[in-house]
Parts: sequence; structure tokens; C-alpha cells
Amino acid sequence: MIVVTGATGNIGRSLVGRLLEEGVPVRALTRDPARAGLPVRTEAVRADLMADTDLAPLLSGADALFLNLAAGGGESAQRLIDAAVEAKVPRLVFNSSLGVTDTPADETNFVSRSHAAVERAVRASGLEWTFLRGGNYATNALGWAPAVRGNGVVRDPHPGAQGAPIHEADLADAAAVALLDRTGTHVHRVHRLTGPEVLTNAQQVAAIAEAIGRPVRIEQIPEDEAAEAMVGPHLPLVAARELIGLFGRTVDAPAFPVTDTVARVTGHPARSFAQWARDHAADFS
Repeated sequence: MIVVTGATGNIGRSLVGRLLEEGVPVRALTRDPARAGLPVRTEAVRADLMADTDLAPLLSGADALFLNLAAGGGESAQRLIDAAVEAKVPRLVFNSSLGVTDTPADETNFVSRSHAAVERAVRASGLEWTFLRGGNYATNALGWAPAVRGNGVVRDPHPGAQGAPIHEADLADAAAVALLDRTGTHVHRVHRLTGPEVLTNAQQVAAIAEAIGRPVRIEQIPEDEAAEAMVGPHLPLVAARELIGLFGRTVDAPAFPVTDTVARVTGHPARSFAQWARDHAADFS
């Protein structure tokens, strides 16, 4: 049985479906099981990872835990790691970040700093682990959906920013392989995962326009305006400004090289951004 955190998010929802396809029981931790909309075979369990103190019972009987920092932040991640040790869960797969480099540079920005801290805690736990370091998630483009549905103008500070966006289904497939690994192939391994090609933000917008069959254009805006629009409960303004600055540096070159890790781990090529745009056409229409 696999416990999945962030089960109603893009990666988690894909992972739940993938595990169920393999005939593996899934316990999904969610704040509101009644509204989670997960497949009927899922054991959806109420859990507020930011408030609940005794998490070990939620992990009882689990063979592995999928940990996503987006499900509750760093403090919740540490409590889940401690609970996994207490519940004697043998394996943990962590959805980390390509920003983690295992160098002092990890302390220079919000994303790498927070994920590196969790990686250190997982290593120290004594559990079997696999780190999936992904970056430039294709689902980040969903932030453009209201603008695309509205006037068809995406406002972005860096139309020329470059990245290799990865489909959430590829991350889920890689996670499933690591969670179900029976040979130890993926134990104590770091997998750096990207999409198959480098695209600018402008090229991603063009792919979305093609997928929905109507014009969409991109318009450049100031960095401060973009950062203020990103602020949310888990992303303070200072962190948003750090992210915008990181994106700006990718105009000259992508932050991370394209890898073939998706193909090596899952056995199939990484899905293209054009495929992702077609899969999510309804979100933009």
C-alpha cells in the first residue's frame, strides 16, 4: 500500500491513477476526502498536514510514502518523515527540485533551500529514499489559463525565458517506478527529470494557442508586477521576487540541461509540451 501526499494536486492525482492501474492500494491524504474527486478505489483519508500532530497512524501499514513539499511545507514534511520512521514505512520518494545541487548554492534561493532541507532530513531518517528532482513543470503554465480564457493575452516578465517543461504524468510515472521498485534499482538515487525540449515562454504560449485553436499572444510586464501577482499563502513576496529573478536569468540559457531520465526510468520518452497543451486544452478554453 502506498501513501500519497498532495494527492489532489497535478502530480499526485496522476500518481494515484497510475498506482491504481498497477493494482496497488493507495491511501491519499487530503484535507477534504468528500471533495477530493479521487477514483473510488482510493482510500481517501482526512489529514491536515499543517495542523495534525500525530501523523503516524495515517501511515500505518504503508509500504512507501510519496512526499510532496507542496502538500504542507517544510515543517509538515519533517513531521511526515518522523511519522514514517515511527510507523516503520520502509521507503520514501520525495518530489524534490532541480534547483538542488548539493552545493552551497542551494542556500541562495527559496526553492532550492526548502527542498534541500527536506532532502537532508530524508537522508538522515534511515529510510530507503529516491529523490525526483523536477523543474519547470508544464503545469506552471496553468497560471496563464485565466488570461487565455479571458482576452487571450498572457502577461509575463520574461517571454524569452527558456526551460524544458515536464508533463506531470511523466513525474507520476517516474514516482510510481520508484515507489514500486522491487530490485533496489532506485534506492538512494537522485533522478533529474526534464521535458524533452527547450522552449521559451513565448513558444509555450504558441503551443497552447495551437492546442485550443485560437490566437493567444504574450505581453511583457515589469518583474515587480509579476512577483506581486505570484504572492500566496505559501509564497511570500521575497520568494516570488527570487523566482522571477531566476526565470530572468534563463533568457540567455536554460537553467538546466535536458535529460533523458524520464525515458531511462519509465521506459518511454518524455511527453512534449505540445502534448501537455492538448491534454489541458479544456483548462484554457
